[in-house]
Amino acid sequence: MTGVLPSQTLETMLQQGEITLSEPLIDGQIQPASLDLRLGHVAYRVRASFLSGHGNTVADRLSEFEMHRIDLDGGAVLEKGCVYVVPLLEGLALPHDVSAVANAKSSTGRLDLLTRTITDGGEEFDRIKPGYTGPLYAEICPRSFSVLVRPGMRLNQIRFRTGQAVLSDQELSALHAESPLVDGEAVIEDGLGFSVDLQLPGTDLVGYRAKPHTGVIDLDRIGEYDPQDYWEEVRTTKGRIILDPGAFYILVSREAVHIPPAYAAEMAPYLAMVGEFRVHYAGFFDPGFGHASVGGAGSRGVLEVRCHEAPFVLEHGQVVGRLVYERMAEVPQQLYGAGIASNYQGQGLKLSKHFKQPQSS
Repeated sequence: MTGVLPSQTLETMLQQGEITLSEPLIDGQIQPASLDLRLGHVAYRVRASFLSGHGNTVADRLSEFEMHRIDLDGGAVLEKGCVYVVPLLEGLALPHDVSAVANAKSSTGRLDLLTRTITDGGEEFDRIKPGYTGPLYAEICPRSFSVLVRPGMRLNQIRFRTGQAVLSDQELSALHAESPLVDGEAVIEDGLGFSVDLQLPGTDLVGYRAKPHTGVIDLDRIGEYDPQDYWEEVRTTKGRIILDPGAFYILVSREAVHIPPAYAAEMAPYLAMVGEFRVHYAGFFDPGFGHASVGGAGSRGVLEVRCHEAPFVLEHGQVVGRLVYERMAEVPQQLYGAGIASNYQGQGLKLSKHFKQPQSS
């Protein structure tokens, strides 16, 4: 069985102890092609981001870099610009043929909350080798907003796979011919390219830019915050905007993305040579995302964009990222948007779920 492991296989892995739990599983934690990871009860404020490296444990490295520890029970603020390491409530005892990759959840990325998974002996962020046995940790660095967190919050997620599951460009082209992956022509080169939409119909509002000095965001509060307190509107009638160095933007893809039920996808970084910015690649795209069969036709990809050292002119239709498609080992029993809490099915330009919906523009 080759491919990304579906929800029903994750349930089996939990029963067999290949995914270990410090506390019982909660409803909604198993997603169609991934498992949400939960924060534990303590956060370590560290001097710098780190990887444990071959032969070392995260606990060993924490003894070198820890500044102080914070009890998360009752809630605690993780401050903008600081780096924290939080033991997770999940661990792994993977079979020799199962590897894993972790990624931030969509709402985490939309808050510019850099969240990466580290492991004992790890030499890469978010990449877990076949057969890994040991604890999992989240490294968290709030970039735009300070956040209030509690134990059990789910900021990142993990996806498991066996063998080589990524579709080649030829296979991706064949899939697009059989079941269109985007509306219109597909740009396929090392994955499915997608571009930025700076000419949204009926409005000159094309995105949002994070304000530099804001209040704390309690991650448990859904639909609570006024966007005007945290975001500046980005408007244009010219089909282009200038990105400011160090600024964080929420934009939207021009293409409506479709993920057929037998496939999953991951947003990947685009070549650095396309410009002085990066599209934050937080986010797995689950089977069924944007698919008409589960009410998602027309779901755009939300782009989390950070400009680097120099101001950069971003043009309407410019290719800014790509989706890498993978086969599922089996079709999940539960698809994205079909009776589960899927916050972004059928989405367009949209802030994270913590903000009130802006009034019509």
